[in-house]
Amino acid sequence: MQDSKISKARKAYISIMKVLMWLSVAVTCSLVTFLIIYVFIKGIPNISWELLSEKPSYLSEKIGILPDILNTVYIVIATLLIVLPIGVGAAIYLTEYAQNKKLVNTIEYAAETLSGIPSIIYGLVGMLFFCQFLNMKTSLLAGALTLVIMNLPTIMRTTQESLKTVPQSYREGAFGLGAGKWRVIRTVVFPGCVDGVITGCILSVGRILGESAALLFTAGFAHALNGIIEGLSSSGSTLTVALYVYAKEQGEFGVAFAIAAILMILTLIINLSAAMVERYFKKRRTI
Repeated sequence: MQDSKISKARKAYISIMKVLMWLSVAVTCSLVTFLIIYVFIKGIPNISWELLSEKPSYLSEKIGILPDILNTVYIVIATLLIVLPIGVGAAIYLTEYAQNKKLVNTIEYAAETLSGIPSIIYGLVGMLFFCQFLNMKTSLLAGALTLVIMNLPTIMRTTQESLKTVPQSYREGAFGLGAGKWRVIRTVVFPGCVDGVITGCILSVGRILGESAALLFTAGFAHALNGIIEGLSSSGSTLTVALYVYAKEQGEFGVAFAIAAILMILTLIINLSAAMVERYFKKRRTI
């Protein structure tokens, strides 16, 4: 009798947990779907070729986001060119070369701490160090260097986890054939975990595209149309900063929703790209 009561209570508990789980899934999916649909309904009708291909003109009250698009591309390129070699190199050293476990644990703890710091604090530190102390002033380069510090833990940790998935037998087999340490890493280990590096890179691009607080302090919000060299050395707004400026400072909510729709589309593309890259490399490993 007691066993039947326990089994009934367990079945009731499992049923309640299933209901709560499906309720959580439904609420989460509903919120995401509502957000995407709402932004698209408000933003897509305001997207036009003139908006995408022209720069703003305050004399004719013309609004264009071409400088903001180019500034976003510039800051993504500059950030990746700096953070990828540093992050991947640090991950390779910590996983393959470092012998002091305390040092490795300390660096990993510092990286995890960096990933949890609010972005506005990065912006404040970037403004004080890069813009004022290093005399870079408010510029895209100062913003890119700030984003390098923000994205370094992501690149480093994803690369580390990918390096750990490569079987130790691969390394031992290469060493047995007489290959050196660096040759083993370059020809055996790194090709086996390149999917993790690419995934970390794609996720970093998504974080760069979505960042605004840090860039308000370091990159500024000018809408000037410049080349990549001149643009990196001068102030400029990315798409997220432009969204803030148009919505908060100028009250152009139609343009703000248009930019939000563009950012939403880019985010979806980035997430799909990460999933496709992971699937592609998994298929290659099974072949």
